[in-house]
Amino acid sequence: MIVIATIRDVAKLAGVSVSTVSRYLNKSGYVNVETERSIKAAIEKLDYAPNQVARGLAGKKTNTIALILPDISNLFFSDLARAVEDVAATYGYTVILGNSDDRADKEKRYIETLKKKYIDGFIFASQTFGPEEAEMLTKLGIPFVCLDRAPSEENASVVRTKNIEGASMAVQHLLDIGCRKIAHIYGPQHLITGRDRLIGYEKSVHAMEWFTPSLLEEGDFRIRGGISATERLMQRHPDIDGIFAGNDLMAIGALKALSRMGIKAGEEVAICGYDGIQTAEITSPELTTIAQPLYEMGALISRLLIKKIEGTLEKDLTYELDVKLLARGSTLDFSPRAKA
Repeated sequence: MIVIATIRDVAKLAGVSVSTVSRYLNKSGYVNVETERSIKAAIEKLDYAPNQVARGLAGKKTNTIALILPDISNLFFSDLARAVEDVAATYGYTVILGNSDDRADKEKRYIETLKKKYIDGFIFASQTFGPEEAEMLTKLGIPFVCLDRAPSEENASVVRTKNIEGASMAVQHLLDIGCRKIAHIYGPQHLITGRDRLIGYEKSVHAMEWFTPSLLEEGDFRIRGGISATERLMQRHPDIDGIFAGNDLMAIGALKALSRMGIKAGEEVAICGYDGIQTAEITSPELTTIAQPLYEMGALISRLLIKKIEGTLEKDLTYELDVKLLARGSTLDFSPRAKA
């Protein structure tokens, strides 16, 4: 359990009054040198964040929010960040961006640093935001909202899309164009997006005669992971004629791997990704994808946080947005007869 020091704790340890500590923190009156040393030592020992007090006593607000992302190099998060920034600006807020690299220790450092800088709220798009951090922010009175998942959805608004439904939509599209053996490159299973899209795939194919668990291959939501996974899949099942990748970056990796093997991606093997990032429009062939409403997601999550900051959000809810199929050359050029 997290114990957060208060101004009274500092005053008691330093052997002075609360008003003396307040004068020291706000530099609003005389404090002798010896007393300053005592207060400073107490603050360091208790790991007390002075700006927490300033927030409570002076009601300080900077109109600044933090957006914590797991991997800014993933273009999905770049597009999301743009929407967050655009909407925040219309409400007079500035956005500070933090890249956690999916590391809990790095995320905690961001929280520790930013909570001392009068940050008004956090948007967490990372998967390492846990119950301990949520408890800390709740006790400090710093609002937060989450993308995809939250440690507890009782005190956090969550924005995500219908991942299971979207995965089923991808598989159905591949079946509709004539694919007879569809593999899936799935994302990391500690991520809800990776799990749900795998569930959607399995629900769609488990009753098919051709289905076998060896048509599943783990990826890492990156291009290189998509390349490696495709190579392993094609070694095991050279007759695969459809691949559903759990995100667009792995699907782009699949396109590249097939090209290296001399297999005509889109014609001999149909490929469908997931996310709807802009890069999917410039691949060759252009990538079919299940598009998430990236801008709408970023806009909604920003508005929810600002409402929490301003005390106008009535209740925390989970919002699941619809996805849609964007059919392009990586499936529309497919010919079942090429595998006959």
